[in-house]
Amino acid sequence: MLLAMTSTRIVRLAAAAALALGLAQTAPAGPPEDVLRAEILPGWKTPEGTYMAGLKLRLAPGWKTYWRAPGDAGVPPRFDWSGSGNMAGVRVHWPVPRVFTSNGLRTIGYEREVVLPLELTPREPGQPVELRARVELGVCQDICLPMELRLTGMLPAEGGAEAIRAALDARPLTAREAKVGAVRCTVEPIRDGLRLTAEIEVAALGAGETVVFELPDPSIWVSEADMARQGGRLVAQADLVPASGTPFALDRSELRITLLGERRAVDIRGCAGR
Repeated sequence: MLLAMTSTRIVRLAAAAALALGLAQTAPAGPPEDVLRAEILPGWKTPEGTYMAGLKLRLAPGWKTYWRAPGDAGVPPRFDWSGSGNMAGVRVHWPVPRVFTSNGLRTIGYEREVVLPLELTPREPGQPVELRARVELGVCQDICLPMELRLTGMLPAEGGAEAIRAALDARPLTAREAKVGAVRCTVEPIRDGLRLTAEIEVAALGAGETVVFELPDPSIWVSEADMARQGGRLVAQADLVPASGTPFALDRSELRITLLGERRAVDIRGCAGR
């Protein structure tokens, strides 16, 4: 196997961007490396011929970064793998995040430390992959700092398997694993888009139940879901507003619904009409 040759460079994109949080804007002491440290964890070759690796993020006390759907006040992470060699695609696996509330605003993400498993598909199976990535993240405490990570590495390599496997085990349950029953959606047009109501047959997830809707098109704004529990059924409603500000056709099979709670989380793909 090839030995790992990984490196990370962190660039601060803006000195102290408050990002509309309306909070104190005192810049943190020290360089950006004091706020966020990142490294690539090499993993293993899977039976399917992909390579499993991990992006480990370690945050300074009190700081957090964001999940793929960060909430209205969060900063969505962005990945650019185009500089990589022998790379056909990358799938990021997301461990269960936490829900944070500050000044009445909800964000979803991670604090202290997180490993994001990366599943790399080589263009030429069996040949090494040269990983070159640019990752844009928001890290926040009382202020938010946009940061850019430059990652390089050669895979396959050895090491990091235990942390990567633990992060994979920390992913939300599938609908089948969580024994989710019927998932039905109704859609109605509103002035500037659609109103989506989902009825989900699922056992209680514990305190702080949260429902997050995601669409394949990131340009469509999705509001924070209003929720109500009716026994073994969870009802959630959100508005979907495209850039055009008009109603649009929604493919229910492409809707992703994540349920977050104190005891567990569930990842649901698609829903049926009523």
